[in-house]
Amino acid sequence: MGKTLSVMLCGSVLGLALSAPPAASSDLDYLEDAGIGTATVAANVFYIPAKLTYATLGGITGGLAYVLTGTNREIAERVWKPSMGGDYVLKQKHIRGEETIYFSAPHPRADAGGIMSEPLPAAY
Repeated sequence: MGKTLSVMLCGSVLGLALSAPPAASSDLDYLEDAGIGTATVAANVFYIPAKLTYATLGGITGGLAYVLTGTNREIAERVWKPSMGGDYVLKQKHIRGEETIYFSAPHPRADAGGIMSEPLPAAY
């Protein structure tokens, strides 16, 4: 199973790298795009397994929270949403700093500075 996952990951990363838009007319732009593509593939080699592990553990932990709280779905979703949300694959825009990388899902009630605009409801 581990070998199959590795082959799938490598294939996904290679497909992502090959799906980059064509380079501009200048040779320097082509080299820059090649460098960013290489950096994207290299970053995904470490990022994708870490994200999959985090999401899997979050799914298990959320399931345990669901059972241990007497099937309280709200509590379980507080674990599931952040751990299973976010970006699973880095794109070139992430590497360039043009898009924010969300390892976990951003909280919908957080403003631009990350400050909560309203408190979370109490769990009972």
